[in-house]
Amino acid sequence: MSKSIAHALSEAAATLNHSGVPDARKEAAALLIHVLDVDKAFLIRNSEDVLDQPAFMRFRTLVERRATGEPAQYITGYQDFYGRRFEVNPDVLIPRPETELLVENALLYVPSVQPAFSVCDVGTGSGCIAITILCERPLAHAIGLDISEAALKLAGRNAKAHGVNDRIWFAESDCFRALAQETSFDLIISNPPYVSANVLPGLQREVRDHEPLVALSPGEDGITIVRRLLVEALAFLKPRGYLLIEIGFDQSAAVRDLVDPNVWQLVDIAPDLQQIPRIVVLRKLPDTHP
Repeated sequence: MSKSIAHALSEAAATLNHSGVPDARKEAAALLIHVLDVDKAFLIRNSEDVLDQPAFMRFRTLVERRATGEPAQYITGYQDFYGRRFEVNPDVLIPRPETELLVENALLYVPSVQPAFSVCDVGTGSGCIAITILCERPLAHAIGLDISEAALKLAGRNAKAHGVNDRIWFAESDCFRALAQETSFDLIISNPPYVSANVLPGLQREVRDHEPLVALSPGEDGITIVRRLLVEALAFLKPRGYLLIEIGFDQSAAVRDLVDPNVWQLVDIAPDLQQIPRIVVLRKLPDTHP
């Protein structure tokens, strides 16, 4: 049976709404935009156009997947981040607006004119953090570390897609373990796993059931990796170098207590758009030894 764009969207939105998907109409439109490879304006201008059968069947299949809770980003295979499109799949976390703020804060400390400014992205995932910094700072170089080989392969594809693959290297590593001892960086940045295990059951099904657990939670204690970063980063950070970490909505007090004032200057704990303390900015004090 032939269906117009408007009719197909209405049916899809009803299906998604019934299954508990928020912003069902918006989600349905995003899936149809992906199927047709058009923009939102096209759907509005051509709302009475009839979808051909292959397009309609593909759209219906994607709507059914979304109705089960599968994130739209994994269905379409991409997520926009800091004005650029990044490939994503279930091997990596879906980039979020909070992490754009992590990049924004990092860029305050990455000079535009310093050649070979070095960045280390711990837990790089899709590579969106390091790749975005390199796109914004054409003289910088980076290393992306991740415990997941599959994530690193995807990050490599994203680096190539954004034309920075000659300035970034990736290594499979549990935090810094794969790095040579003499390696040092001007800035280390991380969006580590920070969801404590007891919170996982209450997360949205899209996150709980589909995003990689290893990138979401370090276990019972949500700041386990933060503790490691505060200690281990010292050996790989140049004097007066910066460490930036994204943290959970309720972790700022605990993280503040972990910061050793003998080795770190706490520059800021910057808020997110909801004014929740989210981005920890630290500077290694001079003459500090790990």
